[in-house]
Amino acid sequence: MRSLGVLVAVVAVALPGAASGRNGSSAQEQLRFRPFASGLDSPVFAGAPRSQPGKLYVVEQPGLILVLQNGKVRTQPFLDIRRLVRSGGEQGLLSIAFHPNYAKNHRFFVYFNDKSGDVRVFEFRSNGTVGLPGTAKSLLRVGHRQYSNHDGGQLQFGPDGRLYAGTGDGGSGGDPHNHAQNLSSRLGKLLRLNVDKRGARWQTVGYGLRNPWRFSWDRATRDLYIGDVGQGEWEEVDVRTPAQQRGPNNYGWRVWEGRSRYTSGQRVNSRGNLVFPIVVYSHSGGHCSITGGYVYRGSAVPAARGRYFYGDYCSGTIWSLRAVNGKLRGVRREPFKVPSLSSFGQDAAGELYATSLDGTISRLAP
Repeated sequence: MRSLGVLVAVVAVALPGAASGRNGSSAQEQLRFRPFASGLDSPVFAGAPRSQPGKLYVVEQPGLILVLQNGKVRTQPFLDIRRLVRSGGEQGLLSIAFHPNYAKNHRFFVYFNDKSGDVRVFEFRSNGTVGLPGTAKSLLRVGHRQYSNHDGGQLQFGPDGRLYAGTGDGGSGGDPHNHAQNLSSRLGKLLRLNVDKRGARWQTVGYGLRNPWRFSWDRATRDLYIGDVGQGEWEEVDVRTPAQQRGPNNYGWRVWEGRSRYTSGQRVNSRGNLVFPIVVYSHSGGHCSITGGYVYRGSAVPAARGRYFYGDYCSGTIWSLRAVNGKLRGVRREPFKVPSLSSFGQDAAGELYATSLDGTISRLAP
């Protein structure tokens, strides 16, 4: 369960092989998340178009998107769609993605739960300063009224210029309706849309996901990283190289949870490639729900470059790993925590941020 307030069925733990070692304590000692902004209302995502250095757009769960200019909140919100959003628990306004050509076309996209609880993706346009509510255009509606959890929530443009959306399995526990393995359902999926092609339809490029709470691409290698929230035992990170992304890829849920069998007597859907995680961590020691992040490609912290950062919502523990050609080359637990870790984000320069439901944003720094 991804938990934005109410946590269901989880507790979580030490990462197998987490540590110190060769990547060294000296490198670890240089890293920390420093306070960047505070006083926000349940921030759940942060990001920015590549064309706007110095700005960070912060998504607040109730339905506001704010602009931070050099760490200070601009008085005027970028977008206010609170009238459209059901917020609470795991539901709300959950992410924003800017078109790769945002500097010219001012198109951006948001993922949220509407008043009925359904998952929605809307397109908007801005005037370059604020979003224009009257330009709203619905691109996706996925029924999600039976349960209020496992709503997914990520929007991201891939290296191919397509818009990707990650949906949860529809909620409850154990995916009772087997949505994730059912290719006729849009729940438990990684979906892709060509937003520049009139009449284009969403395609399923990944399935067998329980609740992909944050996925991203490495800006340098174009590898795809997915943090998929587990059921009661295991949290996982999945990595796919560009060649492996051609898919479709089956991430295993509800037959597999991490690398462990979850449902006996059920076979995975045989379409595409069955993917096992590059790393897992268990539900002990106060962990409960993974928050996926980004491979750091900024310049402020050279010691962190090329490492993928992720963490746990309940414990606030942060880990980082390094992967080469989709293979694990080292993982470590970082010497700092981010309480109530709701998301990570990147700015135009590739600097890394962490958002917390307690209303704060912090920035990776030496």
